[in-house]
Amino acid sequence: MTEETKYLPGLKLREITLKVPLNHLEPEGRQIDIFARVATHEDGEKKPYLVFFQGGPGSEDPRPSLYPDTNPNWLERVLQDYQVVLLDQRGTGRSTPVYATTDRGALAGLDPQGQAEYLSHLRADEIVNDAEAVRQYLGVQQWVSLGQSFGGFTTLRYLSTHPESLAGAIITGGLTAVGHPIEDIYAATWQIMLEKTEAYYRQFPGDRKKVARVAQLCAAGKLRLPSGEALSLARWRNIGSRLGAQGGDLWLHNLLDHEALSAVFSHDLADALPFTGRNPIYSVLHESCYADGVSTRWAAQRTMPAAVRDDPTRFAGEHISHAIFTEDRELANLAAAADVLATHEWPKLYQPENLKAAQVPVAAVAYFHDAFVPLEYSLETAALLPQCRLWVTSEYEHNGLRRDTRVIDRLIKLLQGKITQ
Repeated sequence: MTEETKYLPGLKLREITLKVPLNHLEPEGRQIDIFARVATHEDGEKKPYLVFFQGGPGSEDPRPSLYPDTNPNWLERVLQDYQVVLLDQRGTGRSTPVYATTDRGALAGLDPQGQAEYLSHLRADEIVNDAEAVRQYLGVQQWVSLGQSFGGFTTLRYLSTHPESLAGAIITGGLTAVGHPIEDIYAATWQIMLEKTEAYYRQFPGDRKKVARVAQLCAAGKLRLPSGEALSLARWRNIGSRLGAQGGDLWLHNLLDHEALSAVFSHDLADALPFTGRNPIYSVLHESCYADGVSTRWAAQRTMPAAVRDDPTRFAGEHISHAIFTEDRELANLAAAADVLATHEWPKLYQPENLKAAQVPVAAVAYFHDAFVPLEYSLETAALLPQCRLWVTSEYEHNGLRRDTRVIDRLIKLLQGKITQ
């Protein structure tokens, strides 16, 4: 265990590193580092704690700053009421990171079976165990959880297994399906992406022709990234994930304003592709987020509708395909491990009866047009939670928490009972 105190303008930061088991069921087994940063106003150390669970999976927590227009823009508002614990989820940031280049980092020296075994311990269940270790280290009896997207999935796991540790929970775009087959979840997200694609072309009708040309270049192996890699149609389709975020439609339109073979197009596209070696966990464990007691078997690929498969102008969202692991030079290092994980029988993440019994105040927002967490499932899951105050809105997309501080302000007031809806 190590701890260090630092200061930034307006902030006091406690940086904590703990040793925890890779597998909490084997406490004497391999140990890993878990890093957490506690951010407070310099006069805020008597406020209750709130732990933030990042979206993803596979992204480190945002680095704190109170400068205008910086991420996380919600931090200033939350610090009015809480001390904020920013946890680098295992495998990310300073928490024994996983790299796609397997000659270093946590996966160094492991064969594909060993890599898959290690990666299988990086899901929400173990993240919650890590959070419990941090909570106990801080000497906190209860704290509030704030979960964005996958962080909301993690909060649901927390509510399933350790509700006694939560004084409350805030969930933004993260009320995922509970008790539904993974195929049904992906079928629903494919349908939403079809609708978002057609809405995009209604807004920018001239772009369908441009996208068709990009698809032709991909098919011919002529569209290359700055790394020299040829971009396939499967990888290009995933740029549609931008349509799930506020402002993403205009971003895509502006990208297509550039010549497809230009350096600007190539660089901007490479920076925006969702599945890359920057966050390998996001690729290799993405489907496991929805695996509640089942194997995934490349579910997104298996459930791709013919309407998408047969029309190269239609986009995918967060739909991982096997091709990405053969085409991306960094992710190719994990291709064999990804195949092992696709057949892995994952343990259950959620216990519906426990969720129904969790007497924890919850404030949640569900986005009406959410491309990644379908509204129909969010409504079902909210109904399981006996003290859930749900706000459904079409004003924001999946990234609403980062877009507008009014989102977190309203949810804090909902949680605290200062407003009722």
